[in-house]
Amino acid sequence: MKTQTTSEAEILDVAQPANTMSYSLIQTLVNNYRNNQLISVKEKLGIDDAHSIHFDLTTLKKFIADIETLASANNSSTNVGDLGIRFYYAAYPKLENWDVMNGIPIGKQYAEKHTLVMVPTIKRQDENGVMLSYDFNPMSSDGKVLAMASAKNAGIQSDVVCQNHGALIPPDSVKTESF
Repeated sequence: MKTQTTSEAEILDVAQPANTMSYSLIQTLVNNYRNNQLISVKEKLGIDDAHSIHFDLTTLKKFIADIETLASANNSSTNVGDLGIRFYYAAYPKLENWDVMNGIPIGKQYAEKHTLVMVPTIKRQDENGVMLSYDFNPMSSDGKVLAMASAKNAGIQSDVVCQNHGALIPPDSVKTESF
């Protein structure tokens, strides 16, 4: 089956109601994070960490389109319904280790702040027949899906399709936030 992109109407059921949560529940969840995890980072590590991240829709849509397009180009039997995205919590390096960011256009004001790294996933059966969402690299050019989890100790050195670096707050302005 050929992969269809999310821009094709039959994939997105826009007739379904939008996912929602009450304002008060969102505020409670945000407060829980700020009063527990965020304050712990400040007190234990001395880091004034970010508490939110923003990605514009164009960036997210391009990332999704890249996953779909590359997965289909490298394995025509890929089903878009099996694709997903895993969000990894991550942290930028300390200033003294910033050289690992060489060539990446991210300013040093982000040193030690947390971030998100989005990695494509694909559903596959494990050895027991259970369907699981595995991290994978749709850039695999051998016609097979590279399930990175099965090769995590194999020393993967190639680039992996991912998305990182939205606008972190702080250092960006808090005046745009509702929570």
